Amino acid sequence: MNDSENSINDMSLMPTAGLLRRLAALIYDLFLLASMVMAYALFVITPLRISLYGMPSNDDDWAGFPIFIKVLLILGLIFVLAAYYFVCWRKQGQSMGMKAWRLKLQQSSGELANASQCWSRALLAPISLAFFGIGFLWCLIPPNNECLHDRLTGTKVVVLPKSK
Repeated sequence: MNDSENSINDMSLMPTAGLLRRLAALIYDLFLLASMVMAYALFVITPLRISLYGMPSNDDDWAGFPIFIKVLLILGLIFVLAAYYFVCWRKQGQSMGMKAWRLKLQQSSGELANASQCWSRALLAPISLAFFGIGFLWCLIPPNNECLHDRLTGTKVVVLPKSK
């Protein structure tokens, strides 16, 4: 067995992350996500409003848009936020918050999640949180301790050992 196979086997034996550690990582990520929302508003919504209606007033920037543009803008924002997680998870299996809390997303085999798993997870995790967190509370149920979006996407979040 070579070193890469040993590494994958070691990663598949890591303990599954608990609810508090996952939520702590999410809180870290929320700061970055908030800045992405502000950048989206500054570089997408504001220029669109200026091009359609002239200089923005002190009103809410969303007020003047027709419903179909609002829907497109919301879908664009969802895509941008999901793309952040997609890139992080595909590249190294960790978002910024996950790095801080030594968490890593992987398949059961220890390999990084594939593209469809990452997209599915990025879209399902907010839904798990939205319904009173029931999808996240799912990880309190033994024996697997996995969230609903882990189970649906065939992925798991593991706790990495402390580095020396």
